[in-house]
Amino acid sequence: MTDGMTGGIAGAAVRTVHTDGVELCVAELGDPARPTVVLLHGYPDSKEVWAAVASGLAARWGFHVVLYDVRGCGRSTAPAPLRGGFTLERLTDDFLAVADAVSPDRPVHLVGHDWGSVQGWEFVSVGLTEGRIASFTSLSGPSLDHFGHWIRKRLTRPTPRRTAQLLGQSARSWYVTALHLPKIPEALWRGRLGRHWPRLLERMERVPSDGYPTASLPDDAAHGAWLYRDNIRKRLFRPRSDPYAHAPVQLIVPTRDPFLSVRLYDELETWVPRLTRRTLAARHGMPRSRPGQLTAWIGEFVTSVEKEAGPSGDVTPGRRPGRDGPGRAPDSGR
Repeated sequence: MTDGMTGGIAGAAVRTVHTDGVELCVAELGDPARPTVVLLHGYPDSKEVWAAVASGLAARWGFHVVLYDVRGCGRSTAPAPLRGGFTLERLTDDFLAVADAVSPDRPVHLVGHDWGSVQGWEFVSVGLTEGRIASFTSLSGPSLDHFGHWIRKRLTRPTPRRTAQLLGQSARSWYVTALHLPKIPEALWRGRLGRHWPRLLERMERVPSDGYPTASLPDDAAHGAWLYRDNIRKRLFRPRSDPYAHAPVQLIVPTRDPFLSVRLYDELETWVPRLTRRTLAARHGMPRSRPGQLTAWIGEFVTSVEKEAGPSGDVTPGRRPGRDGPGRAPDSGR
């Protein structure tokens, strides 16, 4: 699936999108006249993590599939300076630049994994992108704003169950603190951790390396640490008050994710008026461990949204629970 010569996706057309002083490497498969599905990778990945899913969506479902390396990863360049260069606001601008380049006339269907999903939640809930996203599929990555409200509820209105949930997720999130340490994560990724990561990944996800991750991993991981430093504390401590999704959302939750509790999504209907939930017996790295199932669910979801939209491609926006329509009460007692 991956092209070792270029670090790209086999059979893909590759272009460069210039935005905000960085160059984004964008790969495309399939017919541009068909609905566009944008696959966004997480940390410490590059776009090649989506190789099998991208191939299936293009070949079996006939979609126009787009993948891009997030700034500082893969074949995309890093911002200078790094500090402040990975904010969700800058990443939103990157996404819009890619969407405008690959699908200028129709909204795109966004799929994100890990930090790609964290970004996706931002994109699908800010006014700047309204009308550019037809649907969003989230894998293993919550909205930082939703997460911040989830934490606040458990601190201000504690129950034994909520306290246990908060402590449990805190234990799973140990690595977030580690990535805030100055210089140490960069040194580890460019040293022993980077060299041994492919084998660790095989053991954790129980999938063969198959040439993944790519040779850019040490730099990808070092640069990507700024995703955490530029965003986590700001959003968890001061979440936005109105992070409502303005497009249909499909949530796919792996039941054996060692990093994220399934309880993080308990109140998601508060923020997402049109939500499709699915669970999968898998660990964190679903794009490589369960590509066939993901391809099927993404294909079905995108097709259903496209049928609703009709020839115009316009998707009916959902109503916002608690504002102009019914939804789960903000305090569900969980």
